[in-house]
Amino acid sequence: MKTRLGTGIGHDLASELYRVFLLTICRRFEAVGDRRILAYTPDDRHVDFEELAGPCWELERQSTGDLGCRMQDYFGAAFQKDADAVVLIGSDAPTLPLEFVQRAFDLLAEYRVVLGPSSDGGYYLVGASGGVPPIFSGISWSSPHVWSQTTELLDKAGLLFGTLPTSYDVDDQSTLNRLYKELKETHRSSPLLADLWDAVRRVLPERDRTATK
Repeated sequence: MKTRLGTGIGHDLASELYRVFLLTICRRFEAVGDRRILAYTPDDRHVDFEELAGPCWELERQSTGDLGCRMQDYFGAAFQKDADAVVLIGSDAPTLPLEFVQRAFDLLAEYRVVLGPSSDGGYYLVGASGGVPPIFSGISWSSPHVWSQTTELLDKAGLLFGTLPTSYDVDDQSTLNRLYKELKETHRSSPLLADLWDAVRRVLPERDRTATK
Protein backbone atom coordinates (compact mmCIF):
# COMPACT_ATOMS: atom_id res chain seq x y z
CA MET A 1 0.00 0.00 0.00
CA LYS A 2 1.32 3.43 -0.96
CA THR A 3 1.97 5.54 2.13
CA ARG A 4 1.75 8.82 0.21
CA LEU A 5 -1.77 8.04 -0.94
CA GLY A 6 -2.69 6.87 2.55
CA THR A 7 -1.62 10.22 3.92
CA GLY A 8 -4.05 11.94 1.56
CA ILE A 9 -7.17 9.76 1.89
CA GLY A 10 -6.48 7.68 5.00
CA HIS A 11 -4.62 4.39 5.20
CA ASP A 12 -7.73 2.21 5.56
CA LEU A 13 -9.29 3.68 2.43
CA ALA A 14 -6.01 3.43 0.54
CA SER A 15 -5.67 -0.23 1.50
CA GLU A 16 -9.18 -1.00 0.27
CA LEU A 17 -8.56 0.89 -2.95
CA TYR A 18 -5.41 -1.06 -3.69
CA ARG A 19 -7.31 -4.29 -3.10
CA VAL A 20 -9.65 -3.23 -5.92
CA PHE A 21 -6.64 -2.23 -8.03
CA LEU A 22 -5.14 -5.69 -7.62
CA LEU A 23 -8.42 -7.44 -8.35
CA THR A 24 -8.81 -5.36 -11.51
CA ILE A 25 -5.29 -6.18 -12.70
CA CYS A 26 -5.65 -9.90 -12.01
CA ARG A 27 -8.86 -10.08 -14.03
CA ARG A 28 -7.70 -7.86 -16.90
CA PHE A 29 -4.40 -9.71 -17.39
CA GLU A 30 -5.51 -13.26 -16.60
CA ALA A 31 -4.92 -14.43 -20.20
CA VAL A 32 -1.65 -12.58 -20.89
CA GLY A 33 1.56 -14.62 -21.06
CA ASP A 34 2.15 -18.32 -20.57
CA ARG A 35 2.28 -18.02 -16.78
CA ARG A 36 1.03 -15.35 -14.43
CA ILE A 37 2.61 -15.05 -11.00
CA LEU A 38 1.42 -12.79 -8.20
CA ALA A 39 4.17 -11.93 -5.71
CA TYR A 40 2.51 -11.16 -2.40
CA THR A 41 3.26 -9.99 1.11
CA PRO A 42 2.75 -10.50 4.05
CA ASP A 43 3.26 -14.24 4.22
CA ASP A 44 0.19 -14.93 6.36
CA ARG A 45 -2.21 -13.49 3.75
CA HIS A 46 -1.75 -16.30 1.22
CA VAL A 47 -5.38 -17.42 1.32
CA ASP A 48 -6.66 -13.87 0.90
CA PHE A 49 -4.47 -13.23 -2.13
CA GLU A 50 -5.31 -16.64 -3.59
CA GLU A 51 -9.03 -15.87 -3.44
CA LEU A 52 -8.50 -12.42 -4.91
CA ALA A 53 -6.20 -13.50 -7.74
CA GLY A 54 -8.33 -16.36 -8.99
CA PRO A 55 -7.39 -19.64 -10.69
CA CYS A 56 -5.38 -18.11 -13.55
CA TRP A 57 -2.61 -16.91 -11.24
CA GLU A 58 0.12 -18.66 -9.30
CA LEU A 59 1.22 -17.17 -6.00
CA GLU A 60 4.75 -16.61 -4.72
CA ARG A 61 5.81 -14.90 -1.54
CA GLN A 62 7.84 -11.74 -2.00
CA SER A 63 11.39 -11.90 -0.76
CA THR A 64 12.82 -9.50 1.79
CA GLY A 65 14.82 -6.33 1.21
CA ASP A 66 14.12 -3.15 -0.69
CA LEU A 67 12.16 -2.94 -3.92
CA GLY A 68 15.24 -3.64 -6.00
CA CYS A 69 16.08 -6.81 -4.06
CA ARG A 70 12.53 -8.08 -4.39
CA MET A 71 12.37 -7.42 -8.13
CA GLN A 72 15.76 -9.03 -8.67
CA ASP A 73 14.64 -12.12 -6.76
CA TYR A 74 11.38 -12.25 -8.74
CA PHE A 75 13.22 -12.24 -12.06
CA GLY A 76 15.80 -14.70 -10.77
CA ALA A 77 13.14 -17.18 -9.68
CA ALA A 78 11.34 -16.90 -13.01
CA PHE A 79 14.48 -17.53 -15.05
CA GLN A 80 15.40 -20.48 -12.83
CA LYS A 81 12.07 -21.97 -13.93
CA ASP A 82 13.18 -21.68 -17.58
CA ALA A 83 11.23 -18.57 -18.53
CA ASP A 84 12.38 -17.09 -21.83
CA ALA A 85 11.03 -13.60 -21.09
CA VAL A 86 9.62 -12.03 -17.94
CA VAL A 87 7.50 -8.89 -17.59
CA LEU A 88 6.77 -7.33 -14.21
CA ILE A 89 4.11 -4.74 -13.44
CA GLY A 90 2.91 -3.31 -10.14
CA SER A 91 -0.52 -3.20 -8.56
CA ASP A 92 -0.82 0.57 -8.84
CA ALA A 93 -1.61 0.90 -12.56
CA PRO A 94 -5.03 -0.77 -12.85
CA THR A 95 -5.89 0.74 -16.24
CA LEU A 96 -2.58 -0.09 -17.90
CA PRO A 97 -3.42 -1.04 -21.51
CA LEU A 98 -3.07 -4.75 -22.23
CA GLU A 99 -1.32 -3.94 -25.49
CA PHE A 100 1.54 -2.33 -23.55
CA VAL A 101 2.32 -5.64 -21.86
CA GLN A 102 1.92 -7.56 -25.10
CA ARG A 103 4.22 -5.06 -26.80
CA ALA A 104 6.76 -5.57 -24.01
CA PHE A 105 6.94 -9.29 -24.77
CA ASP A 106 7.35 -8.51 -28.47
CA LEU A 107 10.24 -6.14 -27.73
CA LEU A 108 11.97 -8.78 -25.61
CA ALA A 109 12.51 -10.80 -28.76
CA GLU A 110 14.84 -7.97 -29.81
CA TYR A 111 16.11 -6.45 -26.55
CA ARG A 112 17.41 -7.87 -23.27
CA VAL A 113 15.41 -5.28 -21.33
CA VAL A 114 12.22 -3.30 -21.85
CA LEU A 115 10.98 -0.41 -19.70
CA GLY A 116 7.72 1.49 -19.50
CA PRO A 117 8.45 5.04 -18.31
CA SER A 118 6.08 6.60 -15.81
CA SER A 119 5.33 10.29 -15.55
CA ASP A 120 6.89 10.55 -12.08
CA GLY A 121 10.40 9.65 -13.23
CA GLY A 122 10.20 5.93 -12.56
CA TYR A 123 8.81 3.02 -14.55
CA TYR A 124 5.51 1.16 -14.44
CA LEU A 125 6.82 -1.96 -16.21
CA VAL A 126 10.13 -3.74 -16.49
CA GLY A 127 10.82 -6.79 -18.60
CA ALA A 128 13.86 -8.92 -19.32
CA SER A 129 14.95 -11.88 -21.41
CA GLY A 130 17.96 -14.14 -21.09
CA GLY A 131 18.61 -13.53 -17.40
CA VAL A 132 18.37 -10.95 -14.64
CA PRO A 133 19.57 -7.52 -15.83
CA PRO A 134 21.97 -5.52 -13.61
CA ILE A 135 19.52 -2.71 -12.88
CA PHE A 136 18.18 -3.32 -9.39
CA SER A 137 21.06 -2.15 -7.17
CA GLY A 138 22.08 1.42 -6.40
CA ILE A 139 18.70 2.92 -7.29
CA SER A 140 16.98 5.64 -5.27
CA TRP A 141 13.61 3.91 -5.18
CA SER A 142 10.45 6.03 -4.88
CA SER A 143 12.31 9.05 -6.22
CA PRO A 144 12.18 10.97 -9.52
CA HIS A 145 15.61 9.53 -10.37
CA VAL A 146 14.65 5.88 -10.87
CA TRP A 147 14.42 6.08 -14.66
CA SER A 148 17.65 8.01 -15.16
CA GLN A 149 19.60 5.81 -12.75
CA THR A 150 18.24 2.63 -14.33
CA THR A 151 19.04 3.67 -17.89
CA GLU A 152 22.50 4.75 -16.76
CA LEU A 153 23.12 1.25 -15.43
CA LEU A 154 21.94 -0.21 -18.73
CA ASP A 155 24.28 2.08 -20.65
CA LYS A 156 27.21 1.07 -18.43
CA ALA A 157 26.40 -2.60 -19.02
CA GLY A 158 26.21 -2.03 -22.77
CA LEU A 159 22.61 -3.23 -22.90
CA LEU A 160 20.20 -1.73 -25.41
CA PHE A 161 16.63 -1.56 -24.17
CA GLY A 162 13.19 -1.13 -25.65
CA THR A 163 10.73 1.45 -24.38
CA LEU A 164 6.96 1.63 -24.16
CA PRO A 165 4.71 4.70 -24.19
CA THR A 166 4.78 6.85 -21.06
CA SER A 167 2.01 6.10 -18.56
CA TYR A 168 1.43 6.60 -14.84
CA ASP A 169 0.88 4.73 -11.61
CA VAL A 170 -1.35 5.79 -8.75
CA ASP A 171 0.72 6.58 -5.68
CA ASP A 172 -0.57 9.93 -4.41
CA GLN A 173 -3.56 12.26 -4.45
CA SER A 174 -2.59 13.84 -7.77
CA THR A 175 -2.41 10.56 -9.67
CA LEU A 176 -5.62 9.35 -8.02
CA ASN A 177 -7.29 12.45 -9.45
CA ARG A 178 -5.83 11.55 -12.83
CA LEU A 179 -7.29 8.05 -12.58
CA TYR A 180 -10.66 9.55 -11.67
CA LYS A 181 -10.62 11.71 -14.80
CA GLU A 182 -9.63 8.73 -16.97
CA LEU A 183 -12.34 6.47 -15.55
CA LYS A 184 -14.95 9.18 -15.91
CA GLU A 185 -14.54 8.75 -19.67
CA THR A 186 -13.98 4.97 -19.83
CA HIS A 187 -15.83 3.27 -16.95
CA ARG A 188 -18.81 2.30 -19.10
CA SER A 189 -16.64 0.18 -21.38
CA SER A 190 -16.46 -2.83 -19.03
CA PRO A 191 -17.86 -4.09 -15.71
CA LEU A 192 -14.33 -4.20 -14.27
CA LEU A 193 -13.73 -0.53 -14.98
CA ALA A 194 -17.19 0.30 -13.65
CA ASP A 195 -16.33 -1.38 -10.34
CA LEU A 196 -13.00 0.43 -10.27
CA TRP A 197 -14.76 3.74 -10.94
CA ASP A 198 -17.11 3.11 -8.02
CA ALA A 199 -14.17 2.36 -5.73
CA VAL A 200 -12.34 5.54 -6.70
CA ARG A 201 -15.45 7.64 -6.22
CA ARG A 202 -15.91 6.19 -2.72
CA VAL A 203 -12.46 7.22 -1.54
CA LEU A 204 -11.85 10.46 -3.43
CA PRO A 205 -13.06 13.45 -1.39
CA GLU A 206 -15.92 15.36 -2.99
CA ARG A 207 -13.87 18.55 -3.20
CA ASP A 208 -11.23 16.76 -5.28
CA ARG A 209 -13.80 15.14 -7.54
CA THR A 210 -15.25 18.58 -8.17
CA ALA A 211 -11.80 19.99 -8.90
CA THR A 212 -11.13 17.36 -11.58
CA LYS A 213 -14.29 17.97 -13.59
